[in-house]
Amino acid sequence: MWAGGGAGKGLVGDVALFAVMVGKRAIRRLLLAGGLLLVLAGSASGCPARCECSAQTKSVSCHRKRLASIPEGVPIETRALDLSKNKLRLINFYNFSSFLQLEDLDLSDNTISVAEPGCFHSNVALRSLNLRSNQLMLVAKGVLAGLTNLTHLDLSHNRLVVLLDHAFQDLHRLTFLEVSNNQLVFISQRAFTGLLGIQSLTLERSNLTVVPTDALAHLHNLLELRMRFLSISFLKPFSFKRLTRLRHLEVDSWPLLESLPPLSLHGLNLTTLFITNTNLSAFPGAALRNLLYLTHLNLSYCRIQHIQQGELGPLPQLLELRLQGSQLLSIEPLAFAGLKSLQLLDVSQNRLDSLERAVFASADSLQRLCLGGNPLVCDCRLLWLLSSHKPASLQILDLQPECSAPQHLLGKSLRDLKEPLVSRYMTCTKPRVGPNATQLLMADEGQPARLSCTAEGAPRPSVLWITPHRRYVTAKSSGRVEVQPDGSLEIKAAELHDSGVYLCIASNPAGNASLSASLAVKSLGTGDRLHYSNRSSSYLTEPNGTWGNGTVLYNMTVPIDMKTILISAAMGCLSFLGVVVFCFLLLFAWSRGKGRHKNNFDIEYVPRKSNGGGADVAETSGPRRVNMKMI
Repeated sequence: MWAGGGAGKGLVGDVALFAVMVGKRAIRRLLLAGGLLLVLAGSASGCPARCECSAQTKSVSCHRKRLASIPEGVPIETRALDLSKNKLRLINFYNFSSFLQLEDLDLSDNTISVAEPGCFHSNVALRSLNLRSNQLMLVAKGVLAGLTNLTHLDLSHNRLVVLLDHAFQDLHRLTFLEVSNNQLVFISQRAFTGLLGIQSLTLERSNLTVVPTDALAHLHNLLELRMRFLSISFLKPFSFKRLTRLRHLEVDSWPLLESLPPLSLHGLNLTTLFITNTNLSAFPGAALRNLLYLTHLNLSYCRIQHIQQGELGPLPQLLELRLQGSQLLSIEPLAFAGLKSLQLLDVSQNRLDSLERAVFASADSLQRLCLGGNPLVCDCRLLWLLSSHKPASLQILDLQPECSAPQHLLGKSLRDLKEPLVSRYMTCTKPRVGPNATQLLMADEGQPARLSCTAEGAPRPSVLWITPHRRYVTAKSSGRVEVQPDGSLEIKAAELHDSGVYLCIASNPAGNASLSASLAVKSLGTGDRLHYSNRSSSYLTEPNGTWGNGTVLYNMTVPIDMKTILISAAMGCLSFLGVVVFCFLLLFAWSRGKGRHKNNFDIEYVPRKSNGGGADVAETSGPRRVNMKMI
């Protein structure tokens, strides 16, 4: 009972006192009425057997009591009822109809498989409903009807296969919904209709193969969305459309996700983005480009091996970037040039051999760096991290980075490196390129050509080729013209416009070196050219307007330099003059073949008669004669 047996004793005393004043007949009636009051009081304030009750909080706990049904005797004014870890199988229409003040109902860890529509229709005051770890396969329309004040709903760890339209339509004040660890294969387009106040949603460990874009679009006030352990392999463009208020998005443990298209996150105003434990093989810079309000980005435990210059666009408010355990091999200079406010960078547990200061536009804002667990080569590129060189505000956290090379510094921590070890071993060597002699290479049109360029230095130099048409070809280029691992330039099928002077540039942090090579391509005949054009179709430019190596198509135009113009003009003039001279020679030979001829000619003609005065002219007048001389 909420107040023990004191109420019953007081009532009996009052009845005995009143019995003296009235007669025996009245005593019997009053005693009967008192007994009825005691029964009603017991039913209103009693406590069910094997349950624990609290009068102060008006709560009843029947936790782990092996109950097969709702116990009798629960006070109707109960506000919190705990029926978790029992053997309940069914929720009927009338099970909770008497508890008008019930605010917290815990039915988790039972075997409930059926919940009848309207089973909570009387529990208008209910704020929290926990149906976690049951055997529900369906939440039919009307099951949650009437719960207009519900703020917390947990349906996780059930057997839900589908969420039907309007299943949550009355839950206007719901702020937290948990439907993880189900067997969901489909979420209907209007399943979340009516959830005007929901702020947090978790979809975890289900059989979804696509993001339920249309269903999520009804959650206009959603702030946090967590999607973990799903078999989704692709994010369509605008996968999270209309979620303009979403601030936290977590995509975790999607083993089939290999890429992030440019528009997959378009329209979001995120401040926190976690994409972890996926199969991403390339840095999703294009997809992140429009997230201007992003402050925390976590791309840990993926397969991103390289971060190239320009891949990560300007994220002016990004404070933390985590790439832990992502198999990183290299981060190119200026890769983080757009991160003006970056304070924490975690690239620990990767395969980086260095982290140059040139990676950042300015390292002054960086305050915390996690670099441990990488096979670092301690040379001039890491000088900026030594105690005597690093920014005053920068702290190196977790494991202290250790040197894996050179041999004299093996196993030493960056923090412990001092002079003279620094000046003696932490050095870089300027590149040297070969062969020393200028290359002159001849190639037939349509045949492969290879220009050599070997580069040496410490660290190993990167090789860049510049073609006669001022196009840059690097080791990342692919297509008809490629740079091989040894630095040489390979042209798979030479064309006439490939002729010219090529420049090889080798560079590392210590400096640059270059050499030139000339290529002359010999033209084919008409028949051979037709055969070559059919055979080399695989080397044509791609339909998207790029040239295989990422160079845009406008770089494929063949510019005409002054030398080519002069040669072409000279050839045209010579051809024209040759034809003219040849014609004059033919005329001269023909005229000589005719022999001597007269230079003067006499031409006779008869003048035409006039209409007027023609009668006066004598009819016997003869023809007139004109003498002409041919020059």
